[in-house]
Amino acid sequence: MVALKGDGVPKIVLITGVSKGLGRALALEMAKKGHTIIGCARSQDRISSLQAELSQHDQNPNHLLVAADVRSDSDIEGLARVVIETRGVPDIIVNNAGTINKNNKIWEVPAEEFETIIDTNIKGIANMLRHFLPLMVEKKQGIIVNMSSGWGRSVAAEVAPYCASKWAIEGLTRSVAKELPVGMAIVALNPGAVNTDMLASCFGSSASLYQTPESWAPNAASMILNLTAEDNGAALNV
Repeated sequence: MVALKGDGVPKIVLITGVSKGLGRALALEMAKKGHTIIGCARSQDRISSLQAELSQHDQNPNHLLVAADVRSDSDIEGLARVVIETRGVPDIIVNNAGTINKNNKIWEVPAEEFETIIDTNIKGIANMLRHFLPLMVEKKQGIIVNMSSGWGRSVAAEVAPYCASKWAIEGLTRSVAKELPVGMAIVALNPGAVNTDMLASCFGSSASLYQTPESWAPNAASMILNLTAEDNGAALNV
């Protein structure tokens, strides 16, 4: 058993969008605390880079990083198969993968860009729930964290597609919470303002005034690791 550095017994933590930003920082922090990381992202190069960094700082041989696109139901079906066959049912799933539109009035957002946001931010989570929830429900245990946003509870001009997707995540989370057995929880988590590529696309250079993913991750990891069934359906903030 891996020796832990706080935050309870070793857990299997699955994080989507693990190749950069919040996902990467959270994966490294969780691994540092002694937990086993399962991660997916579209970029094989970035997945390989994270794998190398995990190997450099962590002797845990059980981390599993897979190139998979949450927008693809077949990709996530394949991911679930590999995870169950090699690692078992995750204790925690963090649905972190997400994207945002370029600042634009809704009528100037190209159809393809709008579809990418919906497919990633909403359908991506639905794909994860479709293939992983039955496994967790069977065990009647597990925590699912859906990354939301302050713009899932408020609005701003020129990011209407993103706001719509995050409001959808809030509603989806609260609805699914009513479908889970006792012992499980699903929550919507607003990470707060963090200096990521997505924030920079909205705020430009002023994004640098906000905390880095690396400074955000310790508090976020501890919060996620300490979630319980009593948090089911909650809308939380880091």
